[in-house]
Amino acid sequence: MADSSPPRRKSSARFIDIAALAQVSPATVNRVLNDRGSVSTATREKVIRAAQQLAVPRLMPEVHRGLTRLDVVLARSQTPFFQRMELALQRLMPLLDRRIVVHRHSFAPGDDEHTAQFIRQPPHPRHGLLLAVPDTPVLRAAVQQVSQQGVPVVTLMSDISDPSGSNNAPRLHYAGIDNLHAGRTAGHFMGRLARPGGRLLLLTNDLHFRAHRDRTAGFLDVVQEKFAQFPCAPAIPCFDDPDQTFQAVDAACKQGPLAGIYHSGAGSVGIHQALQRHGLTGQVVWIGHELSDEHRRWLQQGAMDLVIDQDPDGQVLSGMQHLLFQNKWLAQKPMSGPNEFRLFCTENLPSQPYLPGSGLLQNK
Repeated sequence: MADSSPPRRKSSARFIDIAALAQVSPATVNRVLNDRGSVSTATREKVIRAAQQLAVPRLMPEVHRGLTRLDVVLARSQTPFFQRMELALQRLMPLLDRRIVVHRHSFAPGDDEHTAQFIRQPPHPRHGLLLAVPDTPVLRAAVQQVSQQGVPVVTLMSDISDPSGSNNAPRLHYAGIDNLHAGRTAGHFMGRLARPGGRLLLLTNDLHFRAHRDRTAGFLDVVQEKFAQFPCAPAIPCFDDPDQTFQAVDAACKQGPLAGIYHSGAGSVGIHQALQRHGLTGQVVWIGHELSDEHRRWLQQGAMDLVIDQDPDGQVLSGMQHLLFQNKWLAQKPMSGPNEFRLFCTENLPSQPYLPGSGLLQNK
């Protein structure tokens, strides 16, 4: 009598199936999936990827073994943006596997030689580098050298150019906004909001940062293309210094009617004080960067018109994801392309302060 019972269905791939796909022995598959014995990282990855491809219904061991050391190198700055970036790193690090070690380092602005030396010669083995530094010849060369040595490099906030003159150094990823388009956006709104009959004032930070070069170039391009009725002199570097921004705005107010101010950096308190001194608060269109707590207050008071925010938390997360993917900690490749920037005016301010504990929301 024939057996009428249905054929037994194989519930999942066997070790022999995984071994065939990974081109290893079944014994190696057993050691990898049951975490027994010493197997090279490359072989572990082949076996785990094969098991995932065959949809083996079990919790897979991690591909990576040993410590992964990542260095974060930031320009030393007390601006709200860099404080927020530091806070983003502090929030992210406890979420990482204990075998991922993040070392944070900061260097004084202009100290390119020491910064470059650290980039080239770290005091410990390094598996990735996250940078927010100026785009100078010395630092470009250092980034190019370590990238060519196989160290994945991600730039934050401001990109690094190639020493040969092309746009981008051979780094893994740029985790930041499209600063040229951010500047063009500022130029668009400035031309639409400013009153005819006045000049435009363009202030910036250190132009060794490519971010600020791109922002000011984008702003000037749009003004010259679409709003040529507004005279605008070249950008004035103020180095995030409130005294220098005050002097620049004070001098501009004395030279004749001022229609608008675009500032691509920090040190905004000097702008506010100069406008107050000349009785021009709320009469001059003012566009700036980062939704700091002081910018929030001035938006609410009508002193500022628009803020372009580049989301430092999102930049840190994006940069870290690319380094973790490169070091086999993530299976899915992160999104490429620049981070999105956000526009804020008095009507769409978020409820949370830019920096915790600022207490500035009480002024709302």
